[in-house]
Amino acid sequence: MNVDAEAGMNSAAPAVEAASGAPPSAAAGPAAADDTNSRALVRDLSFYYGAHKALKHLNMPIADKRVTALIGPSGCGKSTLLRCFNRMHDLQPGARYEGSIVLHPENIDLVGREVDPIDVRMRIGMVFQKPNPFPTSIADNVTYGLRLRGMKSRVQLAGAVEQALRGAALWDEVKDRLHSSALALSGGQMQRLCIARALATNPEMILFDEPTSALDPIATAKIEELITALREQVTVLIVTHNMQQAARISDFTAFMFLGELVEYASTAKLFTNPSQKGTEDYITGRYG
Repeated sequence: MNVDAEAGMNSAAPAVEAASGAPPSAAAGPAAADDTNSRALVRDLSFYYGAHKALKHLNMPIADKRVTALIGPSGCGKSTLLRCFNRMHDLQPGARYEGSIVLHPENIDLVGREVDPIDVRMRIGMVFQKPNPFPTSIADNVTYGLRLRGMKSRVQLAGAVEQALRGAALWDEVKDRLHSSALALSGGQMQRLCIARALATNPEMILFDEPTSALDPIATAKIEELITALREQVTVLIVTHNMQQAARISDFTAFMFLGELVEYASTAKLFTNPSQKGTEDYITGRYG
């Protein structure tokens, strides 16, 4: 990092402390931090890979049925935070959480030791950077989670397939080949199939980890349109390196640096009038 960028981040240090140590309302502003409008609240969250502290005392709300984007340079902790929401880190030895992620309205701590990670993943879907359809038919991909939950009725499963594929804007393209291999789809279609697979179980949140980074511009536009439409039915949390994408599709944005939350605000405010110099330096390309 250059000297100017480092100076910018140093000037943002008080904001990091405010965002990390204060209640979410102090960091987020009244509209975003109102508990009644939040699907989840990150409270004093830290995360460790063994002895390494990857996330440091984060506090922020996740607005209900809105799109929240996580931005920041590589290695800042965006994907680490995202994967805390559905306990993906539990698959790694030495992973440890401190603090909480409270899911509303039940006030369940998603990272609490008493909470089963499998139950968490049933409620919170995830779409990864590269499309990862199963090597089965299109229909079987969509119904995988439903079969795990015990759904056996062919009529119900068929209805769920159509509903999920329509929700992912894919039905019209594949309705005549539902029993063909999912691996025969294009990259963009595969990613929308993965979104349909996540939607099929009626999740409360969907996590997107750079879902368009491996796609061409046309496929990217379709995924962005889909994410924008999804906010009507589900809460979305997305990691992106593409700041223009964050500005286009998100309602709220969090800027992270070295495992800390530097600034959280409405996307319009953060991109046009950031409170911290470190945020301004990043979004104007002085580093990153």
